[in-house]
Amino acid sequence: MSIDPDARPDGIPGSSLSGPFAVGQYAAALKERLRGFTRVQVFGEVVGFKGGTGAKVYFELRDATGALPCSMWRKEFDALDLGALEEGAQVVVAGGCDYYPGSRTSSPSFSFAVTGVRIAGEGDLLAQLAQLRRRLASEGLFEPQKQLARPSLPRTIGVVTGEGGKARDDVLAGLRRRGWAGTVVWAFAPVQDRHAAPRITRALQDLAACPQVEVVIVARGGGSLADLFAFCDETLCRTVALLRVPVIASVGHHTDATLIDDVAAVCCSTPTHAAEGAVPVHCGEARSQLLAVGRRLEAQSRSAVLSRARTLAAYSRAPSEHVARHRVRLHQQLRELRASAGRGLADREAATATRAVVVARKAGATRVAIERGSSRASTDAATLTRSASAAGARRRATLERLELALTAHDPQRTLERGYALVEGPDGEPVSSAAAGRAAATLDVRFADGVVRARPVESASNEAASR
Repeated sequence: MSIDPDARPDGIPGSSLSGPFAVGQYAAALKERLRGFTRVQVFGEVVGFKGGTGAKVYFELRDATGALPCSMWRKEFDALDLGALEEGAQVVVAGGCDYYPGSRTSSPSFSFAVTGVRIAGEGDLLAQLAQLRRRLASEGLFEPQKQLARPSLPRTIGVVTGEGGKARDDVLAGLRRRGWAGTVVWAFAPVQDRHAAPRITRALQDLAACPQVEVVIVARGGGSLADLFAFCDETLCRTVALLRVPVIASVGHHTDATLIDDVAAVCCSTPTHAAEGAVPVHCGEARSQLLAVGRRLEAQSRSAVLSRARTLAAYSRAPSEHVARHRVRLHQQLRELRASAGRGLADREAATATRAVVVARKAGATRVAIERGSSRASTDAATLTRSASAAGARRRATLERLELALTAHDPQRTLERGYALVEGPDGEPVSSAAAGRAAATLDVRFADGVVRARPVESASNEAASR
């Protein structure tokens, strides 16, 4: 049944609104109205840039309070020579509202038609991530996981990933490549939306609580920063840092960097590499090496057993010969021991006799030396006695001669012969007449006493003065 486009149905009874209008008519009017809005400049963070090969490039501008879909003609965008806009970069765009009314076969769409773009600097999202990264690093949360010991061949591995994503198949492929045949415990959780971070955190806690799990892999494919933002959640990062089991993070591609990569024990570029990191030992190669070592050990043990068996067989065939040979050797060693002992005793006896002769000779020489010394001491004593007597006599004669000389020169002897000694008041001898006349009194010393005298001139002078 065809509908006449010019036919206009009745409106809603009782409504005071104008119309009804055809959809195309209203959409065209809406398009004209939106395009009539004033052209403005808007700034925000770039999210989901899509270059593609079409005539336009598409992206979104976001901030904490809203988002705006944007589009720009590729020719105008390429003329700016900006390359692909980085996720989270803050830009300023100029343009205005645009509306595509759609049709029977296509959906309508609204966008902000961009005519100019300027890079403004790092966006708030990247700044927040950098600030959170610095805070976690200052608290030392990047080290605990890296200090955990990772098993070389774990028996049970926990995996947190999306249930329908390709990361699940990549992890299994990596484990098969290692030849690993252990147990995988899956913990499926959403890996992209605002509910993803709490669910991933809970899945990690559940796996860590399982005592059989020895290592945990967190895997997700690539995407924009907004898609991977769940893996930058602060609570999730703190939970990973404090888990008892090592966590291997494989989120995004080589160029993607999330905070879980910093706190995890190991960061891998792909889920396949994460699986290989969880099982460092290549099980197939290890089995081959073990089999080779087992074969060598078996060959060496068989060779050793055969060699010892031959030796025992040789001993068993002629035990008496071996015993006789050993007996002859023991007898020879006994004879050599006895001969050596006899020679040693004889040498010791000869040495003892020699030492006795030497000691006797030394004792005789010592007695002779003592006798000679005693005789020499007696002779020396007599000589010393004679020398002392002669020296005493000589010294007595010398003293007597000196005594006679002193007696001859004694002043008292002179006084005894009739001489007198005149002394001044001070007791000093008076040696001249002038000194005698000058003195007030004089002492005349005789052999038997002293007489005080006064010079005549001194007495005359004293009388004249009276």
